[in-house]
Amino acid sequence: MDLKKYSNTQILQMLGLRFKDYRLMMNLSQGELARAAGVSVSTVHKFETGTSTNMNVTNLMALLRLVGLLDRFDDLIPEQPANPYLTAPEHQRQRVRRQKNG
Repeated sequence: MDLKKYSNTQILQMLGLRFKDYRLMMNLSQGELARAAGVSVSTVHKFETGTSTNMNVTNLMALLRLVGLLDRFDDLIPEQPANPYLTAPEHQRQRVRRQKNG
């Protein structure tokens, strides 16, 4: 899916709808999920209905943890691979001192 063509609000709405499917698959009510995650029922409801305009990342992580999706959070910003040019010894800068003429 090419997310570049969607606004941030639209992406959050899509995430909320997907999240609702996971919650229902786990047979949890919004209230049960909210209590277990330590968030308000309103937070869960607004997220799932796409009316949340600024989902708190901490709340999002708590909700994802409860439906077993927190491990997928790493896909959002994966670790950057090591840059071989920065770690190779031949590419490290060394200061060259000139000999003084005596």
